[in-house]
Amino acid sequence: MQDLGIQVLFEGINFERLLKGLWISLKLGLISMLFSVILGLLLGCVMAGKNRIIKFLCRVYLEIVRIMPQLVLLFLVYFGAAKHFGADISGETAAVIVFTFWGTAEMGDLVRSALISIPKHQYESGYSLGLSKLQLYVNIIMPQTFQRLLPSAVNLLTRMIKTTSLVVLIGVVEVVKVGKQIIDASRYDNPKAALWIYGTIFLLYFAVCYPISKLSSALERRLKV
Repeated sequence: MQDLGIQVLFEGINFERLLKGLWISLKLGLISMLFSVILGLLLGCVMAGKNRIIKFLCRVYLEIVRIMPQLVLLFLVYFGAAKHFGADISGETAAVIVFTFWGTAEMGDLVRSALISIPKHQYESGYSLGLSKLQLYVNIIMPQTFQRLLPSAVNLLTRMIKTTSLVVLIGVVEVVKVGKQIIDASRYDNPKAALWIYGTIFLLYFAVCYPISKLSSALERRLKV
């Protein structure tokens, strides 16, 4: 057992620390996803509109988010804001800002795609029945939009949770950071601990993300229209 190094997982509260670190990762992902859904719904409706200037600006925003690595955005917000604007921003706050900035763009594009995929005759049928624009969207358009949107949104949540591992580089003590702390503390007593610690972190991420991924696939089959 000593040679394998697996016992480091069960020394003291090491495994409990990993679970607490995983909760930090999940918390950051879920909070960012919540803001991304709210803002993304609004952005998607705007992007699906007919105003060319607004659509162009939204497209520029989307392309910037897709081209710029999330790690660079994290450094810009966490280190840049603190240095140049004197803002006292914690690592977790910076992470939520960046992941929401990224997730809103992705969610907005998903909403836009879902809205424009609805056939034109659905709108025409609603208006012919005497529905107002609000009634049309509430009763006809939005239910179909959510059907198309939900699987992709669940998939985005999985990506959001996995991407939270980047916050270790701005000092947030999430699961990867905790793992590194345990490995560093056991460097001499358990030189092979890294394999078991990072292997456990892999399994923890898998245990969280795999069911979400399967849920996304199941929803896509069930809600396919």
